[in-house]
Amino acid sequence: MTNNRFLKQFLKSFIDLLPILLVVLLFQILVIQQPIPNVTDLIFGMLLVVLGLTFFIEGLELALFPIGEAMAYDFARKGSLPWLLVFSFALGFGTTVAEPALIAVADEAASIAASGGMISNTEDAKASYSFGLRLTVALSVGFAILVGVIRIIKGWPLHYLIIAGYCGIVIMTFFAPDEIIGIAYDSGGVTTSTITVPLVTALGVGLASAIKGRNPILDGFGLIAFASLTPIIFVMAYGIII
Repeated sequence: MTNNRFLKQFLKSFIDLLPILLVVLLFQILVIQQPIPNVTDLIFGMLLVVLGLTFFIEGLELALFPIGEAMAYDFARKGSLPWLLVFSFALGFGTTVAEPALIAVADEAASIAASGGMISNTEDAKASYSFGLRLTVALSVGFAILVGVIRIIKGWPLHYLIIAGYCGIVIMTFFAPDEIIGIAYDSGGVTTSTITVPLVTALGVGLASAIKGRNPILDGFGLIAFASLTPIIFVMAYGIII
């Protein structure tokens, strides 16, 4: 990364984070009307965040986007549909099961479930519940990416699948335990991680670009929508079974 390119990306990252910083400062000064605590730590922390975001975005552009697009193109060019589907499922599963946000939500859900008497208040029971929840979400994302890839290959309309999926979610909500509904809906959000999103997006765009008759703009996007939708269904089903 050249110095000029790094400085441009650093400035762009700072501008992206500037609204957040302004909101915090305005509410701290005008609403709370208290001095800002630990100003030095705040400045240093913001610098680290900007640097981290700069390196992260640069890494996406140099590595993750090209890898995803290249692999999708190679699979499409070789006509290896079974391996493409296996790769799609493995990509969704692997990037989700180790997602820190999902781990945090699953651990918190296990603790609350134990406190509420849904499961035994033991470490083994909580660990089993947390792992089961993580595994369910990861399987659902793998399944979602697989279905999304088939949609791109077959040219199925995206809106039909999304509408059908959310109709299924609404119906399942009436039958799922109340304790699992909020967790299920939150699980749909935590799956869109910093690794899953760029890789899956690159996969969809690369695949749509490699298949004749597919438009990358119209057909290449939409995989993330599936990755956010299917965990809600799977987790509610998990709650009904458990």
